[in-house]
Amino acid sequence: MSELPPVSAYIRTKNEARRIGDVVRAARKAAREVIVVDSGSTDGTQDIAREAGAIVHGVPWRGNGGQKRAAEDLCTYDWLLDLDADEVIDDEMAAGIRALFEDGGEPPHPVYGLRQVHAVPFGEPWWGTDIIVKNKFYDRRRIRIPDHPAWDQLEYSKKTSPRLPGYMLHYMFSDIGDLAKKQERNMTRRAANVPLKPKRQLALRIVFGMPVYFLKRYLGKGLFRRGIYGFAFSMTIAYGRWLKDVKLYERHLAAEQKEREAKASRGHQEAHHA
Repeated sequence: MSELPPVSAYIRTKNEARRIGDVVRAARKAAREVIVVDSGSTDGTQDIAREAGAIVHGVPWRGNGGQKRAAEDLCTYDWLLDLDADEVIDDEMAAGIRALFEDGGEPPHPVYGLRQVHAVPFGEPWWGTDIIVKNKFYDRRRIRIPDHPAWDQLEYSKKTSPRLPGYMLHYMFSDIGDLAKKQERNMTRRAANVPLKPKRQLALRIVFGMPVYFLKRYLGKGLFRRGIYGFAFSMTIAYGRWLKDVKLYERHLAAEQKEREAKASRGHQEAHHA
């Protein structure tokens, strides 16, 4: 392998011992430096990451986007590879990143898309099914991750970002129960930090949205080809999307409850002073 290009890969972690070693070792095939920002792991994640070749920094949690911003600032190089602690790039993708820097040049585009494939707990990865493209290789001199408590993706059109060759294997869950827990955690965070939609619109989504969310994934993304487990996966993802609607609706209910309590308090004060 030729000298590694001036690329820093960064990874956010908290109790990610299950996969972090694989993530770091794969990233080191494409990046001269791998930075791990850890927000308080107690399962050995930091030691495993160091043994695999990463530089580990302890960084208190700053929110999804904020944590990535902290990682960006800790990186030595301007070209950044953004990886989650369950995303393993394959050899073809690593070679594609190295090729962008051949002859001492720099990539011509500010952002590149990575094709992500689900590496499910049982059997082979779902090649050709529900492939997701994420903009995760970029020049921080020209674009940064938004400093947002929930949103942590580059605000850059996927239609204009070239695709790197190869795949990023996403080991996103250990079983369906684990996937459901992650969906609840992620959607709770997002629902608390996004603009609130009208109450009536949310009510309609709660009643009618679940089958739509399911069919968009199950039929639209070809997961029907993955048998019963594809059905279960699609249902769980749809549940997470539906749960976000419910949690947004609850924000309306909480605001209404607060207003009722404030009105009742004002009424008691007026009666006391009468």
